[in-house]
Amino acid sequence: LDVHIGDTVFIRRAGDVIPQVVKVVAEKRPPGAREVELPRQCPVCDSDVIQIEGEAVARCSGGLFCPAQRKEAIRHYASRKALDIEGLGDKWIDIMVDQGMVETVADLYRLTTDDLVKLERMGEKSAANLVAAIDRARNPVLWRFLYALGIREVGEATAKALAGHFGTLEAIAAADEESLQTVPDVGPIVAGHIRSFFEQTHNRETLDALREAGVRWQEEEVREGEKP
Repeated sequence: LDVHIGDTVFIRRAGDVIPQVVKVVAEKRPPGAREVELPRQCPVCDSDVIQIEGEAVARCSGGLFCPAQRKEAIRHYASRKALDIEGLGDKWIDIMVDQGMVETVADLYRLTTDDLVKLERMGEKSAANLVAAIDRARNPVLWRFLYALGIREVGEATAKALAGHFGTLEAIAAADEESLQTVPDVGPIVAGHIRSFFEQTHNRETLDALREAGVRWQEEEVREGEKP
């Protein structure tokens, strides 16, 4: 579309609510308007920004090396739809990551009341409540834990379908793309994201660290006729 900064554009409602730019009004372009360029480096960690062929979104390649991605991974893990860690809000996650207290979700389970009371405006009662909330998240049901891991394109429904089909995280991690695609709602793109997640060293290390921290996700009974 050759969109420049300051352009006047026509938009339409695409899907349910997403606005789609359909046309640029070139004659209204202001003098000296600059073309929109994707950043080449992440503004947080300076890693290369990559855009996968066929995808509209550009992403930082830094993974969990990037503090912004670490924060978002922890926010997602602790969110209400995932493991629902009450009291672990955005402010505390930002502070914990910025101060080096937490690098991965596994580090949450090593926090103590003594660690937390050192944070500004964190009282002893609030610290104890947060430690207790984290402790309650040590034995999640499999689909919630799978969703909490933040695998791309794996939402709640897909996580439930995977858990019901395979029964254990180990079986999901070991499944090839063909086997994964036998699960409802799992096509080649989602299957590729799942395989990629479990093949990445830092993700396997995080899962090992979670086990060492005492996290035990529950197995699920495989539904009749769905045994892999």
